[in-house]
Amino acid sequence: MSASQESQGTCLCGAVSLRVSLATHAVSICHCRMCQTWGGGPMFAVESDAPMTLEGEESVSVYASSDWAERGFCRQCGTHLFYRLANGQHYAFPVGLLDTGEPWTIDQQIFIDEKPSFYDFANDTPRLTGDEVFAQFEGSAES
Repeated sequence: MSASQESQGTCLCGAVSLRVSLATHAVSICHCRMCQTWGGGPMFAVESDAPMTLEGEESVSVYASSDWAERGFCRQCGTHLFYRLANGQHYAFPVGLLDTGEPWTIDQQIFIDEKPSFYDFANDTPRLTGDEVFAQFEGSAES
């Protein structure tokens, strides 16, 4: 993607829809224990620092899953809508929610130290531990 592109998604029941501008087609795979519990496996996410537009907000529930982040889902059908940092506008959206045929590319795997041993991805990507991920966010907060 050379310029930002608006992507949109709708939950399973149609009660919630969202739109967000994405700067790339990069997909991050998160292997953290919380993502595994939340979705039954790793989260395939596209990320954005742009504000999202949400329709059907009355059907959205937000759960503070840690001191630093929260997860949003449709309270009608349970569709996972977003993960966002509590102290900013950084969002991660399940790529399947927004997938309309874009040429997605897996660009990194995070929390690789929490990945179960029963699966592996063949993609040659950077693999960051949880500590390395937190160090990146701490460094960007100082800039």
